[in-house]
Amino acid sequence: VGLLYEGKEEIVKIACALDATPEVAQKAADGGFDALVVHHPAFWNPMLAVTGRAAEILRPLAKADVNLYAMHTNFDHVKGGINDALAELLGLTDCVRLDATPESLGVVGNISMSFQEMAKVLGCGLRVWGDISSVRRIAAAGGAAFDPSLIREAQARGAEAFLASELKYSLALESPIPLIEATHCALEAPGMRALARREGWAFIEGSPKTSIIEPTVE
Repeated sequence: VGLLYEGKEEIVKIACALDATPEVAQKAADGGFDALVVHHPAFWNPMLAVTGRAAEILRPLAKADVNLYAMHTNFDHVKGGINDALAELLGLTDCVRLDATPESLGVVGNISMSFQEMAKVLGCGLRVWGDISSVRRIAAAGGAAFDPSLIREAQARGAEAFLASELKYSLALESPIPLIEATHCALEAPGMRALARREGWAFIEGSPKTSIIEPTVE
């Protein structure tokens, strides 16, 4: 996506985050950062006026002259980006990238941890469609990557299950392999944390808090 707000010219101190929320923007301004680099664009549609949430995000950045830069799908695809960081976090081995089409993203690899351990590493619950009791090789893709073409490509590359977020019921019914659903932020925040460590930037936590309410057992 690129530069969303142009602030000061000299950039020395940089912070990054998954999302440019009003809270993250305020922390970047208060922290004296020259630039805030995020994965998800703060604005998805053209604007004729800066009001509401957009104003809440831009106001502290403009006041402190902080640049706002977003790298979205380019950071999904690039080596060392969102999906490579996810594969490393999950300890996937013998990996191949999903790259049969320009839209493809994700990694297929062997797993050594249990799915209970995977949920702990990701920091979120997992919703599973299908039987994963014998699964040893999965496709993992950050974000809302459940797509029929991606699932078919993953299966062709040996994946026995597909991990992503924001699963639609109709797609789950038709999938040829089991689907494992995590939260969007749990799959993509690790990539931004890894970027911060690699570049020596600060990482600002700001993902929404999520929880699962289980039914009461009588």
